[in-house]
Amino acid sequence: MTQPLLIDRALQPKSEEFDFDLEIALSSIVGIRVDVPENAFTASSLGLERSGHGVLIKNSGLILTIGYLTIEADTIWIIDEAGKAINGHLVAYDQETGFSLVQALGPLTAHAISLGKSSEIQIGEEVILAGNGGQNYAIKAQLQEKREFAGYWEYLLNEAMFTTPPHPFWGGTGLISRKGDLIGIGSLFVQQSKGDDGSFDGNMVVPIDLLPPIIDDLLKFGKVNKMPRPWLGTMVAEGRDCLVIAGVIPGGPGESAGLEAGDNLNAIEGQPAIDLASFLRKLWSLGEAGIGVTLTVERQRKVIDIQVKSADRNQYLIQPNVH
Repeated sequence: MTQPLLIDRALQPKSEEFDFDLEIALSSIVGIRVDVPENAFTASSLGLERSGHGVLIKNSGLILTIGYLTIEADTIWIIDEAGKAINGHLVAYDQETGFSLVQALGPLTAHAISLGKSSEIQIGEEVILAGNGGQNYAIKAQLQEKREFAGYWEYLLNEAMFTTPPHPFWGGTGLISRKGDLIGIGSLFVQQSKGDDGSFDGNMVVPIDLLPPIIDDLLKFGKVNKMPRPWLGTMVAEGRDCLVIAGVIPGGPGESAGLEAGDNLNAIEGQPAIDLASFLRKLWSLGEAGIGVTLTVERQRKVIDIQVKSADRNQYLIQPNVH
């Protein structure tokens, strides 16, 4: 991938600092470029052209990346360490974890990396967050936190990983342990508060331990084979004293029901909406996609109940062709 060199050389990993073959491990990180059709549901929010990274996890050409890069992809190009571009095929996307699988449709100049166990990595441990391009696009980092992460787009991880310093090209990067195995996939740039210790800039990483329980379903069905969660099509932010509807997805259930950006979200099914994580857990505990959900909102000092007929988000998306 043609990116300016923004990583300080002092932060780049060096082969002599590790007991594994760093060059081989970094060769597993590929570049990904994606084109999305104009009629895609996510085109307006995620763009028609996307780029980032992925990690070769099987020598057959199977690549793990972050879903927002590849969701509804029409064309996928995979760029290996040698700069060779190979066509790819979207195999699967999992909304709950955020993982995506892509199959390279030709040989890659790369070595598959083995999967480690993110649960074994301790706070303060040194790791490598690597993008495509070898050592110049890899950064020595430290695991700063393991904790819950709630995203405004109706996304929740019970335990995400947070590393610092941040990688400037984080999407789909591979988090590599000191053993040389893959322990996570880079997702976001974050600014985190550390209480009295101030704050830090870093990356949120999806732990690799979430992949083994679902990978067979992803390869067979293109998604996890279970009943889908209810989706409201809302963007919910945590305000100073309450949750706020920051936006509604055009054409989604929330917009159809009459929710508006700026609504204060007071309760779900009569239960106070205290924070985003508890709100999402309550929503998903109500049943499958399609159920009606009563939200109590405050709009212009008036408190109103709005009934939202939830949906399966995947029904709005262009699906991978399972073969």
